[in-house]
This record gives sequence, structure tokens and C-alpha cells, in this order.
Amino acid sequence: MSPECRGLTRAAVRLDTVEVARILRQVVDDMGAVAAWTEVMMPALRAAGRRWAGEGERYVEVEHLLSWHVSTALRRVADRPAPPRPGPPVLLAGMPAELHTLPLEAVAAGLAERGLPYRMFGAAVPAEALLEAVRRTGPAAVMVWSQAKHTADRVLARRAAETAWGGRGSRTRPVVLTAGPGWAGHPPGAGILRPRDLPGALDRIEQLLT
Repeated sequence: MSPECRGLTRAAVRLDTVEVARILRQVVDDMGAVAAWTEVMMPALRAAGRRWAGEGERYVEVEHLLSWHVSTALRRVADRPAPPRPGPPVLLAGMPAELHTLPLEAVAAGLAERGLPYRMFGAAVPAEALLEAVRRTGPAAVMVWSQAKHTADRVLARRAAETAWGGRGSRTRPVVLTAGPGWAGHPPGAGILRPRDLPGALDRIEQLLT
């Protein structure tokens, strides 16, 4: 665990919101959102989760506080006003039963840092709403997040990959990226990719958008 991660974890356990916010701003400014997520934020969240698991409900407030501040730090990057490069976007969405969004927010921040266009739909996106968004925006890629196996909907991922848009003779379909531990053991089908990590997912998305 890095010194920044240890400092962040200690500040979160103390419920020191000023220090938590300061550390997060500093690591994002120094490292960029992607490295900050993989090297500091995610390990600190896992440490808070282990404390909660080991102590019952004692540390649940720590995990909630840290999650909120991590989300704030990531959105500060994702909402930068610099216009993205032109072209079709990537859609980011949680599966209909998926309530976790922090990893998707890290993806959005990474895309913003690279100047890539995206649309974030957040947690628990209904199936038909996701498919309608694909039809309306014509994305080059769709990333669907699943934290746990019970939220990984292979049928919906396939339907998204098969959803076409455009006029007759020029219809195209998106590449679907199934991201998150919930998809483990699910072999990808046609038009579906399974990224291994955040940097790899961003590299693949950039290839699809260029």
C-alpha cells in the first residue's frame, strides 16, 4: 500500500473529511485520475471494506464517506469543460440491478483526460432505456458494469451488441465491453469484449473511437 493510500485510509477512519478531500485532490493532480484510482482510491476502498467485513457494521460509515469523496474527486475530472474530440461516444452504464458506479466514474474520468466523448448513465439502467440510448446516440462502444454475478445480464449485453442504428445500407452496431468482476466466467460473444483492467479498457475504447 502506497503512502498516499495509507494516509487516505487513516483520514477516512478518522472521518476527517477535510484531509480526505485534500489527499484525493492531490493524488489526482499529481498522478492523473486513472493512476489515482488504481493505486490509491481502489486500494483504500478495499481496505475500508475489509475493516467493515471484520468489524460488522462498525466501519460502514467510513466506506460511505470515502466512496462519496472518491466520487467527487473523479467527477471533478470527468466534468472538465474541455470539449471532447468529435465522433461517436462510448456509453457507460450499470446493469439494471447494479448499484455500484465508482468504477464507471473512474472510466469516465479516464476518458475525459484523453478527450474522448462519452455518455454516463450511472447505476441500475433499465434494459430498454439502455437499448434506446444506443439507438439514439449511435455509440462506437457500450461499457456495461457488473460488480457481482447476479447483476451480470448476458442477454442484455448481447441485445446491446445487436442494436443497430443508421439509415438503410449504412447501419452499424456498437462493440460492447462487459466490465467488472460480475462477468467473470462469462465468455464474451460476438461483438463483446471483456477488458482486464482500466488502462486496458481505455486503450481499447480509444482504438474504437478513432
